[in-house]
Amino acid sequence: MRIEMPSPDLPLHPQVELSGLWHRYSGPASSGDWTLRDINFQLKPGELVGLLGPSGCGKTTLLRLIAGFEQPERGSVSIAGRTVAGPGRWLPPERRGVGMVFQDYALFPHLDAWRNACFGLKRGQDSSRAAWLLELLGLKGLEGRYPHELSGGQRQRLALARALAPGCSLVLLDEPFSNLDVEVRLRLRAELPGVLARCGASGVIVTHDPEEAMAICDRVAVLESGHLHQCASPQDLVNTPATAFVGRFVLQGNLLPASVQGRSCTTAIGHFDLASPAEPLGDGPAEVLVSQQAIELLPDEDAEAWVVGREFLGREWLYQVQLAELRLRLRLPLSQNYARGQRCQLRLLPGETARLFPSGQDLISTSAA
Repeated sequence: MRIEMPSPDLPLHPQVELSGLWHRYSGPASSGDWTLRDINFQLKPGELVGLLGPSGCGKTTLLRLIAGFEQPERGSVSIAGRTVAGPGRWLPPERRGVGMVFQDYALFPHLDAWRNACFGLKRGQDSSRAAWLLELLGLKGLEGRYPHELSGGQRQRLALARALAPGCSLVLLDEPFSNLDVEVRLRLRAELPGVLARCGASGVIVTHDPEEAMAICDRVAVLESGHLHQCASPQDLVNTPATAFVGRFVLQGNLLPASVQGRSCTTAIGHFDLASPAEPLGDGPAEVLVSQQAIELLPDEDAEAWVVGREFLGREWLYQVQLAELRLRLRLPLSQNYARGQRCQLRLLPGETARLFPSGQDLISTSAA
């Protein structure tokens, strides 16, 4: 059966633009520190962009500023070319044409699925889009059920249908999959980009899971302590991380203190030669980013490093290795079976590339001998 999408009431191609956005919370419980610092960001038409970072980095605050639940202290927010927040300008959430999917779904327990899906419609607005969304999201036949009669995945789909039913061309999702079991989470996150595309909607999704962001988003904005480190495609984040934090958090790489002298770089696991940087590099401290797959273990009872833990990942081991004050994470084949407490040497595999971040954060490649 072919499902046709009803024509929405609002334009299908929104654009979000954040310019010089600063925000902090006030009140007795607040430290007064900036929650967001000078955020500049654009959401292109039809994109799904992930806001990625550790807890407390400002992801949800940024989402709330776009939605209109918070007001920026400095800077501006524009949606579809219209300024909705800024100096002398403020539009409340209900006038922004934005759909919101909350972490706990925020469904109305006293309304059945159909009335929940239609809740955001204006008086007299055609409800055929809500019916189309319920069918698209696999909820047809469940219209009369109440939220407590639906599974977690069905409630998540219903929350998405409610956000899209009014014809919103921008949907904001605050960790929508965090309360679901693994199988349902993987299935629903894979469906999300296709659902948004069918609706002609753009999306911004908050997540703290790098794998989730890289799997489904067109671009990923990486935040830490209120700073936007980089906003780029998953491929660009992997190939050219802009800062050491991006490499460590997104790629889950190992960050090693290093000392640079001329074209030589010294770390706790060995020496590297720098691959001719565009600009001469000054001597001094730096950091080297090494992937989990780039280091091998060699049994050695006299070595300083030892295995402190391991996890079985199905096709490989994930080892935690302690070297002085460094805790390294290594992915190794199942054939390399090391016990907890075993002492080993660490060596960068020949031909593997590491990344050097000087104090100025300019990215320079190094390679193992």
